[in-house]
Amino acid sequence: MSGSSFGTIFRVTTWGESHGPALGAVVDGCPAGLPLTEDDFTPLMNRRRPDGGLMSTARSEEDRVEILSGVFEGRTTGTPISLLIRNTDHISSDYSSIAGIYRPGHADFGFDAKYGFRDYRGGGRSSGRETAARVAAGVIAEKVLASLGISFETNVVRIGDVPFAESGEYVRKLRSKGDSAGSEVLCVARGVPAGIGDPVFRKLDAELAGALFSIGAVKAVDVGDGRLAARSTGSANNDAFRAESGRVVTRTNHSGGILGGISTGNDIVLRAYFKPTPSIGLTQDTVTRDGVECETAIRGRHDPVIGPRAAVVVESMAAITILDALLRGMSARLDSVAGFYGREEGPVLPD
Repeated sequence: MSGSSFGTIFRVTTWGESHGPALGAVVDGCPAGLPLTEDDFTPLMNRRRPDGGLMSTARSEEDRVEILSGVFEGRTTGTPISLLIRNTDHISSDYSSIAGIYRPGHADFGFDAKYGFRDYRGGGRSSGRETAARVAAGVIAEKVLASLGISFETNVVRIGDVPFAESGEYVRKLRSKGDSAGSEVLCVARGVPAGIGDPVFRKLDAELAGALFSIGAVKAVDVGDGRLAARSTGSANNDAFRAESGRVVTRTNHSGGILGGISTGNDIVLRAYFKPTPSIGLTQDTVTRDGVECETAIRGRHDPVIGPRAAVVVESMAAITILDALLRGMSARLDSVAGFYGREEGPVLPD
């Protein structure tokens, strides 16, 4: 299976299935010397774990990350970092009733059409469980970025049409009926320097959008004002420049910190929109693998809304993308390369 790796210099490959013995990630391109222990993974992994509350599944995984390689005496070595997360609370029998049918809203049909088979236990490789490995890799990316003064703030802002802070009763009613809701996540990256990204095919906003779209159930992404910009005017949408303490800044940030595919130094503002969880208890029409029409109601343990646990996945993918763009950008200028290799007076050029 191709398509399990992401990034160029800081490169992440995830592996494993929802109901296999384990899943994980291999992170290549992490600079040597970064302090890293298994305890460093706990805060972000806990943000992704279900809490047993109204908006999460009853499946309870510890999500303890084991470091198998790439770290010596508490610091990264510059070699590939292999991370393992064991599955301990999967109940494959929950899915036996849907082994021969295509679940509406899931990847079952497309997966079967591509590979000629599918792992029906929780979606296999297409399961949201795969994102645990992304978050583990995101921990490393965020630690590198934090050393450069770059931080993230990520929150769920809406559940369906309801502000997140007021959504409890809304989700409770949907859940009692066996239904689910969509959600919106806002992610802001602060401290990203100007000049990151490329102006044509590797635009920073294009790569961030691709990274967020790679998360299962994301159906739309906004950068800055996003779709609202299509309803605006140039005079209202343009971010006017001004000078402040010797720095070029803007009065507004409608662009979301990116112009022409390159960061401006402003906050990078991203919104990811998640469709409703497709695993619902209501009866739905579908077909079997043999093309026979039938009905199904999905059993098992599922989140009634994806955003609350997926917010940290959005943040992790943004961090991985920004770090990779930062590392690629180091070779954009000759004076930067010369300075790195100790030629402060500049490169020696031929006559």
